[in-house]
Amino acid sequence: FILFLLNFYRPPSRLIFAMPKSDIEIAQEAKMEKIIALASKQYGIPEEDLDPYGHFKAKLSMARCQELQKAKRGKLILVTAISPTPAGEGKTTTTVGLGDALNLIGVKAISCIREPSLGPCFGVKGGAAGGGHAQVVPMEDINLHFTGDIHAVTTAHNLLSALIDNHLHQGNELNLDERLIQWRRVLDMNDRALRQIIVGMGGTANGHMRADGFDISVASEVMAILCLSTSLEDLKDRLGRIIVGYTAGPVKDRKPIFARDLNAHGAMAALLKDALKPNLVQSLENNITMIHGGPFANIAHGCNSVMATQAALGMADYVVTEAGFGADLGAEKFVDIKCRFAGLKPATVVLVASIRALKYHGGAPPKDQNEDVEALEGGLCNLDKHLENITQHYGLPVVVCINHFWKDSPAEIECLQKHVQKKWGSKDVKAIVAKHWADGGKGAVELAQAVKDLADGFGGEHTYVQRSGDTLWEKISSVATKIYGAGEVVASPAIQRKLEAWSKEFKDFPVCIAKTQSSFSSDATKRGAPSGHTLEIREVRVSNGAGFVVAICGDIMTMPGLPKTPAAEAIDVNADAQITGLF
Repeated sequence: FILFLLNFYRPPSRLIFAMPKSDIEIAQEAKMEKIIALASKQYGIPEEDLDPYGHFKAKLSMARCQELQKAKRGKLILVTAISPTPAGEGKTTTTVGLGDALNLIGVKAISCIREPSLGPCFGVKGGAAGGGHAQVVPMEDINLHFTGDIHAVTTAHNLLSALIDNHLHQGNELNLDERLIQWRRVLDMNDRALRQIIVGMGGTANGHMRADGFDISVASEVMAILCLSTSLEDLKDRLGRIIVGYTAGPVKDRKPIFARDLNAHGAMAALLKDALKPNLVQSLENNITMIHGGPFANIAHGCNSVMATQAALGMADYVVTEAGFGADLGAEKFVDIKCRFAGLKPATVVLVASIRALKYHGGAPPKDQNEDVEALEGGLCNLDKHLENITQHYGLPVVVCINHFWKDSPAEIECLQKHVQKKWGSKDVKAIVAKHWADGGKGAVELAQAVKDLADGFGGEHTYVQRSGDTLWEKISSVATKIYGAGEVVASPAIQRKLEAWSKEFKDFPVCIAKTQSSFSSDATKRGAPSGHTLEIREVRVSNGAGFVVAICGDIMTMPGLPKTPAAEAIDVNADAQITGLF
């Protein structure tokens, strides 16, 4: 009888929960417009100024980019975040959602983001095209090969590597000391086995046997050069300035050998001529979006290209761009490297924070969705340190975006907003809940209005953490003590001697610090806002073409490894060529 009744039982509708669609499912349902027509409709770009890559991707011509560099500039908005956690905070999602929301409130806005690297796509992070209903499309193309820009960077970089070894094999006319070669190889994949290798094995026909290694392509100096160049001529000049190594002989007599000495820069520029052009795609809400360049922010300078940013500023009233990882890494490099080199003047900053990330910094487990106001309160120190850096050290107005997750409790949201009001209200800092992941642009309208008001009202100038005229050691110390909260910086005598010499040779160069993204310190396990810690410099490299010195700290790797369960294991393609598993 009970079984008979159960045949007629239907649970009440309020107990039925539809499984949320994945990012890729949402993206595959998008109603995209053809990019040529969309660019013409929204920004009057003629067809001859676009190089189409299929129906929904295109590159902006160099001629158009040069014209736009001279056009009236819109306002530049930077999206950054608190220190990232294993769950991710939604910085790219917010960049896309805010761009859509600004368009909804009646202004012309373009989002400018970086190209995803295949390493994280198949590793632990997944894709980088936004999420939920705040994405750029075609998502699968963007996350995989896209328009081939990163492949071009990889090929140009490795061409120089091949020319170096060929020069040694063909007689070494430049007297290059193979022990002092600075140029490693690159691959756009996470592969720890390639960090240290031996090349030239197998006899004299295969060249000189020597130690070498691979970095990930997005850590390549060629990627940094691509993202900082303002023209094809500038690109070629920067490529020629790359230091590949030094001549053999006593230390005092050693001379740098440049890529131009190997006649490499012309061929490298030829490989990169199309990659230099910014890429146009669209958001789920059919707003033009630019994606160009992809340097990581923990091991590189973490910003999209100057070419894309300047072109967007010449087209739109407001340009929303992001800088990688937390405000201690990407935002600092955005200000001290990108803005300094390109003469950019940001108008406001959006600091993305999530309840679950702040709880993590307060001691909660990763991805914890249970209400825990105590853990949230414990993690607010991380938010406060980032707000201090943005307002005091970068000199910029800021709004906190609470990137909403469906399990965030009212008590947790109230706790965060009250804290920001109490501690930062005197500096006009607000904490606004945004639901762009779930609702697209309409979920971030309040955020968009606040950002517009801040940007319109800011008439000041941002400030640099790294002061012109300081030595490289002083620049590292400024970032370490002011931004990271370090008590001291330490390095071996050999590294200190290098920095002292380079301060004279490259006196105007800023420093790009490579360290873990997970903490203000160089120890990834130290959550919250550790202070008084020691920043140890393990290695220094000069990126002469890019125009900065890289200081590698702690155990950060320039070639990442795959996790125990790589994201690649969930990615597949069916008989209809439809990809699944990307996120």
